[in-house]
Parts: sequence; C-alpha cells; structure tokens
Amino acid sequence: MSRVYNFNPGPACLPEEVLREAAAEMLDYRGAGMSVMEMSHRAPAFEAILQEAEADLRSLMGIPDHYAVLFLQGGASQQFAMVPMNLSRNGKADYLVTGSFSQKAAEEARRFLDVRVAATGEEGNFSHVPPVDNLTFRPDSDYVHLCLNNTIFGTRFSALPDTGNPPLVGDLSSCILSEPVDVSRYALIYAGAQKNMGIAGLTVVIIRRDMVRDDLPDSVPTMLRYSTHMKADSLYNTPPCQAIYMCGKVLRWLKGLGGLSAMAAINREKAALLYDYLDQSRVFRGTAYPDSRSLMNITFVTGDKERDAAFIRFAEQRGLYGLKGHRSAGGMRASIYNAMPVQGVQALVDCMAAFEGAQA
Repeated sequence: MSRVYNFNPGPACLPEEVLREAAAEMLDYRGAGMSVMEMSHRAPAFEAILQEAEADLRSLMGIPDHYAVLFLQGGASQQFAMVPMNLSRNGKADYLVTGSFSQKAAEEARRFLDVRVAATGEEGNFSHVPPVDNLTFRPDSDYVHLCLNNTIFGTRFSALPDTGNPPLVGDLSSCILSEPVDVSRYALIYAGAQKNMGIAGLTVVIIRRDMVRDDLPDSVPTMLRYSTHMKADSLYNTPPCQAIYMCGKVLRWLKGLGGLSAMAAINREKAALLYDYLDQSRVFRGTAYPDSRSLMNITFVTGDKERDAAFIRFAEQRGLYGLKGHRSAGGMRASIYNAMPVQGVQALVDCMAAFEGAQA
C-alpha cells in the first residue's frame, strides 16, 4: 500500500524527508554502529543530538536566554499537575476553559490549588473562544492558564489576554511551530511533540528561569520538579532519546523551509483552501465560529451522523485517513499540521466535492 494522506490529530503525520533520514540511520547512526534507540544517553553522539535540538528550537522560536528548555516525558497531560505543583505560591490560579484539554488541566489543578474559571466556551460545545479584551483575572493568582489551540473542537485564540500581574502559562501542544510566537508573553509553554514536533513520548517545556523554584514543599516528587530537569540539562534520568532525535530532525526540516514565518504562510494557505470550500458547500459545514477557527484542526459535519460515517468511508477509499471527529464532538476533523502538504488538503477538498456531487 502506498502512503496515505494522514489527517490524524496525534500521533500525526511526519515529513517524508524526516522519515527517510531516520530510516537511513536506523541501523547505524553516523558511523556509531548502532541506532539512537540503542546508544547511551550519556554518549557524546546523543548529547550532541540533544544540544542541537535545543539550539534549533531556540533559533526557530526566538527563545530568550533567560528561558530554560526542558525535554521531558509524561505527555502534556503530566503538565496539568506539574504546573500547579511548581508554580503555586498563593494557592490559586485562573483558567480559560475552551476545550477538553484545558478543562482537564483545570480539573487536575484543583487537586493542588483554588481554580477559578475566568472564561469558558462550554455552553456552545466549545465552538468558539471568548474575546480576550474583557477578561478579568485575580491579581494574586499564581498564573493564568490557557490552551492556545483546541485540537478536538477546532478553535484557537487569535490574540492573547492581558493577564496583568499573574504570569501566563500556555499549552501549545497542537499549534507549536505552526507560526511565529512571542515567547516573552508567556512564563511557561508546554507542548506534547506528537502533533507538530515529532513522535509521541516527548514533551517540551519552555520556562522562564525565575519561575523555577528550589523551595517547593517536600511533597513534590523529585521527578516532577522543573528544577530537577533544568539543573540536569534534561538528563536527570534516561530521556526519550528517539523522540528527541526525531524532534531534532523536524526542527531542521522547518529551518530548511525558511522557519516559522514561511511555515505560517503554508499553513494559512492550507486552512483557507479547506475553509473556503466549507463556506460554499451545500453538504458540509464547519463547526467552529469564523472568528475562532483553528489553522491546525478543522472540524466539520454534514448534519447527519450516517452521512458523516459514509463520507469517512468514502474518504478512506481514496487514501484519506484519520478524518473521524473526536467522540465528544462527532463529525469530521482534518488535522492539517505542518507535515500535511498542500496537495493533501487539495485531495481532501476534491474528495468532499466528489462526495457532494454524488449526493445531488
């Protein structure tokens, strides 16, 4: 079977160039006589991989020196606990609940501190994000948390709120590296790698160094302290070596394309192609409000569950996979992350037009 167009939300498609390079080095990484999966994480070859990955990430995102970059395990979901455990001083935080993952993050944080939901889109089934201009936050909150792009419901913040005194924490799992980001607006950014950065098993944390504390309560486990990993340069224990290696290759691929500004232009082109079709279709309609539309995860329905299922089968017969929407949202979802080529989105639009024509 030839390669398909993979619209899965994560683990997601990878650039073919990256896959071919990794395949060529599987048995022998640059003369080491072994793969990266087999070598010691203390070996000079792997330390070079780790250092290059951090340097490339800093270059691509413009990460200032006073921010630490940590390569961790546990997925973004582990950060739902690590953030409140590490950042709590006054024992309170404000959360913007705009989708399933920000909702889970808020619920987890309640185990550790007083959580106030400053805004939510739950009433409209998370089909839009609230305007940020009128949001208010408690001045003594330890931080404000948001999920910048909502994978399941296909929405995103197009602007960041002014949080005032509390620092901003952002879950960027499904949009990191898709466009330029002003890292200095955040005190902490975290992201699972399996959507836009590489493969599952790696979570990247970008944290302002003054937010890393040594005076945490003894109840905070060693492995769940940012200070542990910052002091050890992400090598306190065996890191997810293969995932870091793959992330490094994706970062070099992005640099070769021209960086995040170039990637953003491609992503806007892909999203416009699909949204323009949805806006004129007689069969399909997008579910996210136009002012909240994601560039990474595009959700749509026909209005009939049986017809939705028929379209998903129709698409799979044409080599388009991973279009079934999340069980909590239904319908369809096309995840068009960085590695999805424009040709893949065009193939989806052509498939939708063919399905629509057959319905006439």
